[in-house]
Amino acid sequence: MTAESTVPSPAGRPRAAADHRFSPVSVIPPREAIGGFGFPSGGQPFVRLPSRLPSRLPLPAVDIGAALAGGALALPWPHPLPLALLVLAVLRLNAHASLYRAARVPAVLDELPAVCGRIAVSWCALAALLAAYSPEHALSARALVLGCALQSVASCAGRGVVHGHRRRALLRRPRAALVVGRAVDAQRVAAALLRHPGCEVRPVGVVADEANGSEGLPVLTTGEEVQRALIQNGVQDVLAVGPATRAEQGSLLRVLGASGCTVWEVDEDVPAPERADRLAGFACRRLPAERWYGGAGKRLLDVLASGALLLLVAPVLLVCALVLRAADGPGVVFRQERIGKDGRPFTLLKFRTHRPADAHEAATRWSVADEQEMGWFCRFLRRTSLDELLQLWNVLWGDMSLVGPRPERPFFVAQFSQTYPGYAARHRMRTGITGLAQIHGLRGDTSIEDRCRFDNAYIDDWSLWQDVCILVRTAVSLVRRTGS
Repeated sequence: MTAESTVPSPAGRPRAAADHRFSPVSVIPPREAIGGFGFPSGGQPFVRLPSRLPSRLPLPAVDIGAALAGGALALPWPHPLPLALLVLAVLRLNAHASLYRAARVPAVLDELPAVCGRIAVSWCALAALLAAYSPEHALSARALVLGCALQSVASCAGRGVVHGHRRRALLRRPRAALVVGRAVDAQRVAAALLRHPGCEVRPVGVVADEANGSEGLPVLTTGEEVQRALIQNGVQDVLAVGPATRAEQGSLLRVLGASGCTVWEVDEDVPAPERADRLAGFACRRLPAERWYGGAGKRLLDVLASGALLLLVAPVLLVCALVLRAADGPGVVFRQERIGKDGRPFTLLKFRTHRPADAHEAATRWSVADEQEMGWFCRFLRRTSLDELLQLWNVLWGDMSLVGPRPERPFFVAQFSQTYPGYAARHRMRTGITGLAQIHGLRGDTSIEDRCRFDNAYIDDWSLWQDVCILVRTAVSLVRRTGS
């Protein structure tokens, strides 16, 4: 699960850093100047003025009213309990389908299948419950169809009023937006949006590292200019042009998202089939908002699982320590400084399987000298990944998590942060014993760029269930003796 002891292939070896005007030079993930922009002190979100747009009318209230109206007219005996069940079912299904948090105003016809389908499911579930628990009050087919029809009509009509009100407000005062990306590409997207005022978004500036002589909207190249644009224009949307912008300016996009902006990724090329959102003809998708990575649920899983595993494998740890001491001499535990969440260093624990010549070699050399000559038991620990078990103590203490990007030494963090876009963004989350990159075979002599991409994808799409799946797949790989 680690890559400390192998020589990286050309795909994984640091390449010459690109000539970048604002490239950071830091051992830890840079916090004051990332991707070319000076952020406010402490990495805090930009200060923004309150939105001048009218607040969104409550769509849940429309669905509640429609459910009550349909139930009161269709149920042969209007009772509070069936009505309450109907309301709760509709609200839960619509919320799960994101019908209450769409950032853009949808058309009523676009929502019609989703809204009517969930209303039908709710009525069928209510009919099944009544038939099972109160047969004397079972719904007839006529009442079922009538209830679905009345609630669907009321809900779609109410949603049409809400969306129409919001659309008229946006046409009078569109949502101000910043376009982030290469100056030429960003100006092209901004010009297309300005030619289509009906898309509800009005670009007010382009955020790029250099103006490059581009014509069009003002080009913002510093954090102060970005913050001024946010305050003066009440910016609500940020459009990142192309996936490369997300990798190169990921830290800036996260700061803007934390400031309350909705961040979209706009694709200039052929739209991907699964992307349904469109903005002036461009395929776009909403990027997930910055979350409390490593929050209460993840930390609870770490504490419970690491504590239980330490108790379970305590005899294994004792046997490994005794055999290692007898076979390879003193110094059973290997300690090394690594970079963790938010660039904070910590001491990583492992069973010692090699002896570097000195501290400098251990900190700065990717392949430790004479590691091919390690003893039989050290090779066994490496092949089975038993040398990693001591990191359960790091998890229990809070330095690491069970699942997350693998931690690296400060020397290599500095190199890789300069060479690979998005490498520093891996430190948004606690580092882990295993991760998405590791279960996809990115261990040992593999590409650093690929690991970085998988690690950031894991953080962006994080869920507690994903952690459980990664732990299960890691356990399966260990049983198959495919340790690093």
